[in-house]
Amino acid sequence: MPIMNEPQTPIGCPQCDVRQLCMPGLNQHELTRVDHVISIRRKVNRGTALFRDGESFAGLYAIRSGFFKACVQGKHGREQVTGFHMAGDVIGLDGIVNQHHAGEAVALEDAEACILPFERVAQLSREVPALQQLIHKMLSREIVRKREVIVLLGGMRVEQRLASFLWDMVQRLHRRGFSSSELVLRMTREEIGSYIGVQIETVCRTFTRLAEESIVEVNQRHVRILDTEALKDMARSRVYAAAN
Repeated sequence: MPIMNEPQTPIGCPQCDVRQLCMPGLNQHELTRVDHVISIRRKVNRGTALFRDGESFAGLYAIRSGFFKACVQGKHGREQVTGFHMAGDVIGLDGIVNQHHAGEAVALEDAEACILPFERVAQLSREVPALQQLIHKMLSREIVRKREVIVLLGGMRVEQRLASFLWDMVQRLHRRGFSSSELVLRMTREEIGSYIGVQIETVCRTFTRLAEESIVEVNQRHVRILDTEALKDMARSRVYAAAN
């Protein structure tokens, strides 16, 4: 079981700051009904797993604050990062198919997540069409994300991979009210490398190259985008790179 440092406490969906990110399209009445099936809010310390590989599937997790990395154990016990998740994301969908999780979610900073018992959510979704549609969208989004990771690792140059990662990250943060041109990376260079399929040394060299081309400015974990169009074009070229 994940480690918890504080008692679990109730949470109210209608008043939650990220409700329009994790439960978009639901009205106040529907949010109140969802609130009734949420069991607890779980606080998770940095470096602690929200759920682990092989753990029995009990529900979905709506991230209220903080960052998580999704990862699996590869050959020889080496960690493979498969994604990064932030406030407003709903994770744990991998556990639906076999009733156990096929990876783990580890907090990159102190975080909180709401637990949605899946049986109760599934029952409610039959009564609330908007919730059922939302679950379908979550599953579809997960399929699309997996496909994009395959494209990312399949035929892109290193610069394109890193640009795609940065562009996606800053766009997701901007939708949450943060800057559209600056971000603070919660993950390490090694974790970025694991996600985009290169060694840490290559990640560092590529950051340097993008900085030399005046596309980004890098100061440790703080990244400022200097040339938005250049970064966007480089990131979007992944479609053509995968096709060639």
